[in-house]
Amino acid sequence: MKYTGARIVIECLVEQGVDMVFGYPGGAILNVYDELYKHSDRIRHILTAHEQGAAHAADGYSRSTGKVGVVLATSGPGATNLVTGIATAYMDSIPMVAITCNVTTPLLGKDSFQEIDITGITMPVTKHNYIVRSVNDLADTIREAFLVAQNGRPGPVLVDIPKDITAATTEYNPPSVDLLCEDHTSLARASIRRVTKILSPSDQEVQDIAAVINESQRPFLYVGGGVVIDNACQELMTLAERRNIPVATSLMGKSAFPSRHPLCCGMIGMHGTKAANMGANKSDLVIAIGARFSDRVISDSTKFARNSKILHIDIDPAEINKNIATHYSLVGSIKELLNRLLPLIEERAESGWNQEIAQWKQHLPAMYSKKTSLHPKFAFEYIHEKLGEDTIITTEVGQHQMWAAQFYPFSKPRTFLTSGGLGTMGYGTGAAIGAQLANPHRRVVHIAGDGSFRMNCNELATISHYQVPVIIVLVNNGTLGMVRQWQNLFYDKRYSETTLNFGPDFVLLAQAYGITGERATNEEEFKAAFDRAVESGKAAIIDCSMSIDEMVLPMVPAGKPIDELLLDV
Repeated sequence: MKYTGARIVIECLVEQGVDMVFGYPGGAILNVYDELYKHSDRIRHILTAHEQGAAHAADGYSRSTGKVGVVLATSGPGATNLVTGIATAYMDSIPMVAITCNVTTPLLGKDSFQEIDITGITMPVTKHNYIVRSVNDLADTIREAFLVAQNGRPGPVLVDIPKDITAATTEYNPPSVDLLCEDHTSLARASIRRVTKILSPSDQEVQDIAAVINESQRPFLYVGGGVVIDNACQELMTLAERRNIPVATSLMGKSAFPSRHPLCCGMIGMHGTKAANMGANKSDLVIAIGARFSDRVISDSTKFARNSKILHIDIDPAEINKNIATHYSLVGSIKELLNRLLPLIEERAESGWNQEIAQWKQHLPAMYSKKTSLHPKFAFEYIHEKLGEDTIITTEVGQHQMWAAQFYPFSKPRTFLTSGGLGTMGYGTGAAIGAQLANPHRRVVHIAGDGSFRMNCNELATISHYQVPVIIVLVNNGTLGMVRQWQNLFYDKRYSETTLNFGPDFVLLAQAYGITGERATNEEEFKAAFDRAVESGKAAIIDCSMSIDEMVLPMVPAGKPIDELLLDV
C-alpha cells in the first residue's frame, strides 16, 4: 500500500507503541499534523504552550514510565526551542525521539524562511540524529531512531524531515521481521543498519570483581541514575543487604534505594550528607554503579576516595576512567551484571564500619532554622505523609531541588524527576505534565522555586486546558536562592540581580488560568491548603512563603574535598 511520508510517520509511531506525543504545529510540519488529526483515535497529541515545554513533557513521560518520549516541532524557531529539552534529556540519559520538519529539500541550505540546520545544532546533545532525504528511507529511519534511543545507554535522537518528504508517497511495508531491543519494548526492521552493542564481560572477569567485593572490609556503594534506568533497584538492594554495604546516591539516583532504609546514607557530593561524603572518603572500596563521577559528586578529583579502590560498573565504556581513575570496572547492562555477581557475593555481618557510618548519620543534612515559620523539610515530609510512596515528585532547579533531594523520603524508582546533568531551570512544569498524563492514576506534585517557575509558567495553560491534576508547591523565597547562597558565602553578600521582589502574584496567575491558587506562610496554612488541593483532585498552586536567607546545608565549597563540608554558617 502507498502512503505519504506523513502517514508513514504515524504508522511508525504506532508500531513503536507510542500512544501520546507532545508538540506544537507550524507550516513545515503541517502534513504530519493533518495525519495526526485523522488518526487522533490512535495517538493522543498534547499541545503545549511552548516547544521547550513539550520537550520537557516528553522527558517526564519517559522518566516516569521507562518508555520513549516523543516530541514534535516545526522548522526554524520551533526546532531550536526544543534544544534545551533535548540537551536536558541527553545529560540524564533519557530515551526520547524528537521529530522536526524542515523546509522542502530544494530550499535546504539557502537561508530559506524558517530554515535551520537542526541536525548540526543538536549533534553534540543527541545520541544520534538524522535528516531524511528520501521518503523511501523514512520508515526505517524512524524505526532506527527508536532503537538507538533505547539500546545501550539511552538518550535522545532527532529525526528531521523536509516538508516535501512528508508529502511524497512510497510503498509502505509493516515490519516483516520483528526484532526486539534489549529491553524488549520496541519493534525494529531487520534492515536496521546501526545497533549499539552492549558489552558482556567474561565469567572470569565477573568472578574477579566478586572476589574484590568479598574481600573489602569497608565497602561503600555510590549509586547513580543508571540503576533506575536499567530497572536494577531490586538487585542493588540484594547486594547492599547481603554485604551490609552503606549506600549513597547521586541526585539522579535518589529513587534507586529507599531513603529510610538502614543502609541509606543519603545523597553524596556538594550538598550531600556527612555520612555519604565521609563514608566515600573513609572506605576501602567505592563501588560506583550507574554513576558517572560528576564534578558535583567528586569535587576535587585528586582527593575523592583517596584511600579507596574504585570499582565502576556502567553500561557506557566511555564513562570508565573519564572523570576519575578506576582500579576495577565492569561494562554492560547493570541489571545483567548484578544478577551475575549476586550468586558469587558472600554474606557479611554488620561491623565496626557500619557503626562508624551510623555515627555520621546522626548529623542531619540541615536542621530546622529559626528564620522561617514554614521550612521545606516540614512541607516535603508532609507531602509524603499525605500522599504516600507512589507519588511522583518533579522539581525545577535550585535550592528547592536540593531540599527535595535531602528531605523527601523517596522509596520507589521513577518517583523523582529532576534535571541533574544540565540543571535546567524551567524543566519541572513540563515534566510534571508528561508524568501526570503518563500516570493518570497516581498523584504528581511539582516542587518549584519562584525563579525557575517564572521560566515556563506559561505551561499553566496546558495544565488548565487538559485538566492535568498536578499540585504545584511553590517555594517562594523571593530570590534566585542558590545563586544568592553563593553570593552570601563567597561574594561578600553582593546580591547582584538575584532578588525577585517583583511580580507576578502567583495566586492571581493561577486564577487567571482557571487553577486554584492559595498562599501558605506557616505549617498549619500549608497543611490546610495541601489537604484541600489533594481532596479536590484538580490542579492547584500553593505559594509558600519562605525565608530569603534559608540555605542548603551541608555544602562543599567548590574545589574542596567532599569530606570538608560546611555544616553550618
